[in-house]
Amino acid sequence: MVVQETNELLEFFKALADANRLKIIGLLAQNEMTVEEMAAILDVRPSTVSHHLSSLAHAGLVSARAESYYNIYSLNVEKLNEMAKRLLSEETLRAQIDDVDLTAYDRQVVENFSDRDGRLKALPAQHKKLMAILRYVVQAFEPGRRYSEKEVNEILAQYHEDTARLRRELVEAGMMRREGGGGEYWLPED
Repeated sequence: MVVQETNELLEFFKALADANRLKIIGLLAQNEMTVEEMAAILDVRPSTVSHHLSSLAHAGLVSARAESYYNIYSLNVEKLNEMAKRLLSEETLRAQIDDVDLTAYDRQVVENFSDRDGRLKALPAQHKKLMAILRYVVQAFEPGRRYSEKEVNEILAQYHEDTARLRRELVEAGMMRREGGGGEYWLPED
């Protein structure tokens, strides 16, 4: 199903990925028109308009009806709305990354900032990279368990000597909770 939606999404965007096609859609949103009328308004050849209409028709966005010697084109507003609603839904867009490794950035940052033993050589100054490091470090803690400050420091010392900063950063980032000054620490249950 994801492959089909991906192909439909690509066809939808491909059909709209041209300034003249967008103008044609804009014209047809106002009124039904013939190829000749659109060509004159857009100052392009009728064959160019026909080519663009073919792409839009293939995507189901326009349709034609014969009237005398001419084809009268109209925008398929219902189809446009249905496609936009379905293809651009949050669920469909999220499905496009099902086969993407979302942890690749974090792994790259950790690799750049740690030695072969997994110990951090430095703490990044850039917030985005620091967050990747914190996501790496917080994995050493067990959900549902409460830790004393001493236990937290012992675990954090395996990663970096500045345990106070790591502790503070984990709490400020919401990755750990703390009770009182130097009391218990735990992972949030979110």
